[in-house]
Amino acid sequence: MIKLDVTKVEQVQVAVEQAIAAFGTIDVVVNNAGMGTYGPLDLAKEDAIDWQFAVNARGPINVIRKFLPHYRANGGGMFINISSFMGITTAVPLGSLYNMSKFALEGLTEGLYYELKPFNIELRLIEQGGSTGNNFRESITWNRDENIKDYDDLMAKVQNLMDTADTNSRLDSPQIIVDAIVALATGDSKKFRTVIGAAGNDLMALRNSVPIEVYLETMANNFM
Repeated sequence: MIKLDVTKVEQVQVAVEQAIAAFGTIDVVVNNAGMGTYGPLDLAKEDAIDWQFAVNARGPINVIRKFLPHYRANGGGMFINISSFMGITTAVPLGSLYNMSKFALEGLTEGLYYELKPFNIELRLIEQGGSTGNNFRESITWNRDENIKDYDDLMAKVQNLMDTADTNSRLDSPQIIVDAIVALATGDSKKFRTVIGAAGNDLMALRNSVPIEVYLETMANNFM
């Protein structure tokens, strides 16, 4: 195990050097670090805003930049960036900061596709939903202000949706995500974007079937 905080550039550099020393050649890097800040943007603390971007967007940038010299010297490699279906299909109420970070990761990855293709360096995206057996909901940072009650109803609805996700079969097995990553890493799948799970694919189908204005109103009505 190699210690790594992706927000600390110096630590990323050391971890990359240790990984190369241990394995000789690195062919595939999976950018999996992530965290979620939810709640009204109106109530967000400054450090929560910065931390959301630092982990989910700047973190992958730090890792990619430190591995690029190794990939260029070896004539190729692959970065698999773990995004979310909320980075491609939709934003959700109270998830503006989390969605911002995942939309940023999507744009970064697509832009790098062109930039790194001449070096035989491949980019891939995994857009999964929630999965069983992790503590994502328990790790969420919620924006709150005990003196402001205007958002309480919406907060309650969104939190209830998250709390009942396990009981309505909207969470995916982690093995499905692992299998998708392996398929990309081995070349069995050539997909640039891989949307995993019923929730993401259902939203993608809806998003592609109606004008954006209709889609936004349909989503909003679920929380009114």
